[in-house]
Amino acid sequence: MLPSTLRAVLLLLVLASAAACGDSVGGAGGDGRDAGLDVDSANDVDATSDGDSAGDATDGGDPDDVGDVPAAVPGVVSTVPRGGAAGVSLNANVAARFSERMDGATLTAATFTVTVGDPAVPVPGRVSYANATAVFWPDALLAVEETYTATIASTATSTDGVALPEDFSWNFTTGDSVAAPLPVDLGTAGTYAVLAKSAISTVPGSAITGDIGISPAAATFITGFSLTADATNVFSTSTQVSGRVYAANYAPPSPANLTTAISDIEIAFTAAAGRAPDVVELGAGNIGGMTLRPGVYKWGTGLLIPTAVTLAGSATDVWIFQIAGDLTIANGSNVILSGGALPKNVFWQAAGFMDLGTTAHAEGIFLCQTAITLHTGASVNGTLLAQTAVVLDQSTVVAPAR
Repeated sequence: MLPSTLRAVLLLLVLASAAACGDSVGGAGGDGRDAGLDVDSANDVDATSDGDSAGDATDGGDPDDVGDVPAAVPGVVSTVPRGGAAGVSLNANVAARFSERMDGATLTAATFTVTVGDPAVPVPGRVSYANATAVFWPDALLAVEETYTATIASTATSTDGVALPEDFSWNFTTGDSVAAPLPVDLGTAGTYAVLAKSAISTVPGSAITGDIGISPAAATFITGFSLTADATNVFSTSTQVSGRVYAANYAPPSPANLTTAISDIEIAFTAAAGRAPDVVELGAGNIGGMTLRPGVYKWGTGLLIPTAVTLAGSATDVWIFQIAGDLTIANGSNVILSGGALPKNVFWQAAGFMDLGTTAHAEGIFLCQTAITLHTGASVNGTLLAQTAVVLDQSTVVAPAR
């Protein structure tokens, strides 16, 4: 056994070592009761500061601090017309591009306004939003040589919920001329020959040159085409389609691409409907036998084409037909292009149905809020873009070169 004196010395050494260890554990958090705070130091810093203080200085920065960065404040980076512009065409639209993605629901005719005169008189119109740009579409031509004020209210917010810091306004002055209409931007929807939301059906054999797509409905709502799935399951094929067939339930990237394309249909529909008209209620809704120059035509009801209509113009001329009701092209009737006019520059926009009779033929882009029906033997040089269904019966659709 060890002498009693040596045992006493060893005992003192053990006690001293234990005390030193206890001081080390408690030293990180005082008396040891704060140790839990140090483990979760990022949260403790946020509770008492902006997150950029001692925690970052001592630990080199916490990865969680990224979430503490405030959302960017949106602003207007450009406008059309530009502020102070003069000689603006009477059929111009008014647009603002933002620095951030905006919540489209907060950009309406109540928050994006155009006024004229003193006292200010509101200009009737509608607003659309896409790709960080809001567009105000006047319901009619602007007045000659008047100064207009466009205003976007501070209640417009970004997708992060951050509002404009203040109202944004700019002025422009019109001239006395009307500019030739520009084509309607179809976005990715323009890459399809036929695109619909709920159904695409055919009585064989139809012949479609170009791709077809459906969304949000699944491929089972494409009927009469005898589809054969590709090995990738991204698309399918059909003997009636010189192109590919896409559906919302196919493999990526088809679902996302179709969602974008359907959204582009809706944007294009609104854009076509928003152009200020050059001619209103032509023929009281019956334009059979007429030859029409380029321009924007508007009807508050339906439009009937009982006999051939000719659209005469060049390869750069544009026609836009705004129809509040149905578009009906009678059996055997034709829409004819002359002078080099191209189907990609002809836009038929209808809130009702579009109905092409037996063996009827038409040219252009068909933007329909409801259904498009081509009866037996009907044909289109153009694109069918429906917000519900497309029905074909031994029909021919040839997508135009773009």
